[in-house]
Amino acid sequence: MAYKTILSMLVFGLLVCQWASAAGPAPVNLGTAGNFAILAKSGVSTTGTTSIVGDVGVSPIDSTAITGFGLIMDTTNEFSTSSLITGKAYAADYTAPTPTKMTTAISDMETAYTDAAGRTNPTATELGAGNIDGMTIAPGLYKWGTGVMIPTGVTLSGGPDDVWIFQIAQNLDVGNGAIITLAGGAQAKNVFWQLFGQATLGTTADMKGIILSQTSIAINTGAKLNGRALAQTAVTLDANAITAPSGSSGVATPSATASATPTATPPSTPTTTPVRNPDPTTTPPLPPGSSVTPTSPAPIPFGTPRPTIQASGSPTSSIKPTVMAGGSGTTPKPTWKGNGNSSTPPGVQGQTAEEKSTLSALFGPTANIVYALIAIGILGAAGLYYYFAVMKK
Repeated sequence: MAYKTILSMLVFGLLVCQWASAAGPAPVNLGTAGNFAILAKSGVSTTGTTSIVGDVGVSPIDSTAITGFGLIMDTTNEFSTSSLITGKAYAADYTAPTPTKMTTAISDMETAYTDAAGRTNPTATELGAGNIDGMTIAPGLYKWGTGVMIPTGVTLSGGPDDVWIFQIAQNLDVGNGAIITLAGGAQAKNVFWQLFGQATLGTTADMKGIILSQTSIAINTGAKLNGRALAQTAVTLDANAITAPSGSSGVATPSATASATPTATPPSTPTTTPVRNPDPTTTPPLPPGSSVTPTSPAPIPFGTPRPTIQASGSPTSSIKPTVMAGGSGTTPKPTWKGNGNSSTPPGVQGQTAEEKSTLSALFGPTANIVYALIAIGILGAAGLYYYFAVMKK
């Protein structure tokens, strides 16, 4: 009887965990292509006043295919900048290691496209016969053998970890002024538009998600994209606002670099320089009536300037351990100052970004829901055990 109860508890726990997990398919891994707001193989061009938050890259075409940005080459020749780009621009003809970086990014983009196109077991096929205007769509995998039209807008409703993948065999056409709305906490980083044809965003359209196009992406006058434009030919812009989503689930996470640990240098101990006697084997006699009075180092007057040690190597805060020397007979007392915000030593207060991310994962709202559901599952299993093992006797 006991083994059956344990088995029931395990099965129930697995069901609870599965139910509590994110809805929809697994996100598409963009690899290093996810480091770019716009990535193309044959060029990126803009007219008008465009604003891009994120990096721009082209390969195997060279930097001459990035037009309309007024690029300014960095002194390293590894990237260029532009007043239109909050980020950097990369091209295959820049100085190493940029060519290798761009080759890898393009390869990752193609791999991501193949991954998205190859997903099976769709939630629905041919939804709306290709016209999904006005619909509210739950997380899932959706497949069309035709193109897809969104004349005025569509709503994607789901949680912050839910995923949508749209497999489109032809073109994606988003109408003028159309709005893709994310509801219920859904995030642009988890929406993937994979299309064999061209993506066209109409004037002033408001688009969300990662566009993986086999051909080109045309973003017309005044349209906005909260996502990424990843095209295997070209991307054309016209006075657009492009913002790469932060913390993308499909982005390769760079390894963390350990920061230097600040160490305080203890105050130097005053030393007494011995005076040699003329004869090391004898001590000269004292004059009659004299005596020897032991002396100690003079106390450090209060208010004496304190040496400060500037710690370096931390990307988030600068910790200044200040050593204060008190009056006579006192022991030097280290006082820690974290940019004026805390007097607590490192490791006690003010976690790093990595530590905060770990704590958020362990104790954030989503984790708390999962823990609560698991607890409910355990209580339910215990109730079942009590009912069958005790009440049925």
